[in-house]
Amino acid sequence: MHSRAGRRPPPAIAAGLAIATAALGLTGCAATPAADTVTVLNSATDTAEHTANQKFFDRCAGPLGLKVEQISVPADQVASKALRMASSKSLTDVLELDGSELPQFAGTEGLRPLKGVGVGTSGFSGSATSLGSYDGTQYGIARSVNSLALIYNTKLLKKAGVAPPTTWAELRTAAKKMTHGNTYGMAFSASPNADGVYQFLPFFWSGGGDEAKLDNGKGEAALQLWKDLVSDGSASKSVVNWNQQDVNDQFVAGRAAMMINGPWQVPVLDAQKKVDWAVARIPVPKAGQTAIPPIGGTVMAVPKNEDRSRERNAGKILNCLNSQTNQLKWGESVNNVPTRAAAARAYAEQNPKLAAFADLVTTARSRTAEVGTRWPVVGDALAGAFQSVLTGRTSPEQALHRAQ
Repeated sequence: MHSRAGRRPPPAIAAGLAIATAALGLTGCAATPAADTVTVLNSATDTAEHTANQKFFDRCAGPLGLKVEQISVPADQVASKALRMASSKSLTDVLELDGSELPQFAGTEGLRPLKGVGVGTSGFSGSATSLGSYDGTQYGIARSVNSLALIYNTKLLKKAGVAPPTTWAELRTAAKKMTHGNTYGMAFSASPNADGVYQFLPFFWSGGGDEAKLDNGKGEAALQLWKDLVSDGSASKSVVNWNQQDVNDQFVAGRAAMMINGPWQVPVLDAQKKVDWAVARIPVPKAGQTAIPPIGGTVMAVPKNEDRSRERNAGKILNCLNSQTNQLKWGESVNNVPTRAAAARAYAEQNPKLAAFADLVTTARSRTAEVGTRWPVVGDALAGAFQSVLTGRTSPEQALHRAQ
């Protein structure tokens, strides 16, 4: 399952959101589904994911005397599809968006605050609550979330006599020791898009970088770390072109001893037999510090509807999907961490190999928490910064000054 790390509507769609407020608030006219049917717009186009989703929807809907129908489109088309449906007054009862897209919709006042439709919001991790919130109000709820961790080749680390690195200095040393022949010590995505930005954030934030003030003097250390790894040959110069899938391919092929990646790669890692792997927390600047990765995943929101009974039915489905039992089962089915704190603890205990992801999610941050609807512009600026540094065009200081 892909992270959907930072998917966002194209500029034209983002602009269209601003004029869609009235349409978003009136979803009850064209082709209204039956009163006992709750409709969901999501990105579950993969047959297995669509089927798994339906199983959970049916489990929740049946006892309530309801049915759930999914309308699934590719992830990068959800926002535009929602706008088209809103303008024809046929928007679904539940809208499942990437967390980074929520502010664009909540800002139009077209979504109903979750408490207004009877959805319980207590007992969730702070990072998950942040992912579904806009301007201090929670509009979206995530069943499970993902983040990034350090995934390493256990045999190569053992052979080199190094422990999983916990600090940036240890990371550089370990990566250098394990670089030989066709194998690099470290792999990460520095592509000039959402994948690269998602992978840069744990280093940027853990070092004190601030997306609202890129040139605060603290983000340069993360750029320097990435530059040093590439300059001393511990990471390939090709990282500027690799997306997160490419990074995983390098790791599985034995061409990288360590990588930054997410739990959506677990099915591929489990299916291959060549590499024994394990997961550790992302290294931090100094011992004892806490890693701050980005939180990723989708949130379910309830668009405003003239028929409040449809909103209440949507709320009932969301409450059921987010029970501790259902969250835990769903999280295990997609290798993502449940957002209820108790369910996340159970997940870590029952899936020890992935426990590091459960730990990291507790300190993860939403990309839009601080800058809201400005995140797409900030993300592009960060991508420009690390691309210019890694290709030798500018220094870290110049890059972030220019980005700001």
